[in-house]
Amino acid sequence: MTIDPAQWRRFQRLRWSTYAILILAYMLVYFHRMAPGVVASELMATFQTSGAALGSLAAMYYYIYTAMQIPAGVLADTLGARISVTLGCLIAGVGSILFGLAETFAVASSGRFLVGLGVSVVFVGLMRSNTQWFSERNFGFLSGITLLLGNLGSILAAGPLALLLDVTSWRGVFVGIGALSLFNALLTWLFVRSRPEDAGLPSVRELEGLVSHPERHRHWVIDLHGVFVTRAVWPSFFLMFGITGSFFAFAGLWGVPLMRDTFGLDRTAASLYTTAALAGFALGCLAMGSLSDWLGRRKPVLIATTALSVLAWLALILVPWGPGWSGFLLYAVLGFSGGGFVVGYAAAKEVVAPGVAGMAIALVNTGLFLGAAIMQPAFGWAMDLTWDGTLVDGVRRYALGDYHNGLWLSAGFALLGLIAALFVRETRCRNLTVAG
Repeated sequence: MTIDPAQWRRFQRLRWSTYAILILAYMLVYFHRMAPGVVASELMATFQTSGAALGSLAAMYYYIYTAMQIPAGVLADTLGARISVTLGCLIAGVGSILFGLAETFAVASSGRFLVGLGVSVVFVGLMRSNTQWFSERNFGFLSGITLLLGNLGSILAAGPLALLLDVTSWRGVFVGIGALSLFNALLTWLFVRSRPEDAGLPSVRELEGLVSHPERHRHWVIDLHGVFVTRAVWPSFFLMFGITGSFFAFAGLWGVPLMRDTFGLDRTAASLYTTAALAGFALGCLAMGSLSDWLGRRKPVLIATTALSVLAWLALILVPWGPGWSGFLLYAVLGFSGGGFVVGYAAAKEVVAPGVAGMAIALVNTGLFLGAAIMQPAFGWAMDLTWDGTLVDGVRRYALGDYHNGLWLSAGFALLGLIAALFVRETRCRNLTVAG
């Protein structure tokens, strides 16, 4: 199909403006996800909580996020990214402001719940948008870039946030981020289009000289059932449950306290280690997504990175390490290996019909956040089992042995992810349900 230069420029402008606005929303998703780890001591002091209770407060985000992944996939495939992400940013903005103003644990939990509810639709909406605006051949690379940019939000929620807390309160930070979420909702409504056809433009496949994927006319319940009964989707679900769920729980809450409690680092210095982990994670997403596309394979990349993740958790427990290069290296390797999970999205969407790609991505994403929702409080619960009662300024102080309890639990989750990777179906980077 030929397209005149003016129409092509309009296509490119809309494609990249849509991507940029949705990426900003996704960066806020990661900021909300990881920020509690840096303000953990303030939250424990403000609300007088135990480790398990703090884990439950932080994981409130994951509870609703997990429950919303399947509905998010349905919304992405039916209403499109524009409507679903606009509503999500509005709700997340209100929730973040409520969390920042909360005077009680119950109100803070409600705010965290609303944040999780709002941001739960952003990633699936973004990934579904990518399937509409970009070529299928580059989905692994594009997924890697998407996760890399999204992780800038998590990096901002580590070291930079710790520095910001020297000049403002944790409450001010969350109120400000809430206001930014509301602004992003406005941008999404005004400028995002769910697919090229909504703007009167040809589809990406038509521009490539291919036949567009046919519209799906079945009820979404039938499509959703079809995704659930596709066995080849489920290994990616359990891979993310074990590998990325455990990493998010650690980086988003317990990574900073570990360095503070066991090595005596202040918050700013301790947060540099989670910054290293999150930077490694971002680079791992980009590198593994690109490598998978280049190799034309999904499964070998997933097996290699999940195996490395298991080894990284075991090294944190069994290998002598401490502040300095050894600590930075282990945190970075843990993050880099976790970044291989991004290939799981491609593996999942390539075993179902293109019209239900959003539902497949949402299903495997459910595994990720179910794992994090379980691991975040479970890590704190495991530490509480051997806590000796030490308090510093009203905040529980855990010993290295207490943290080992949580790390062993994380290693077990990662092992489950490695086992799941062995059962991933190789797609050779193409959709197995369609020709061409």
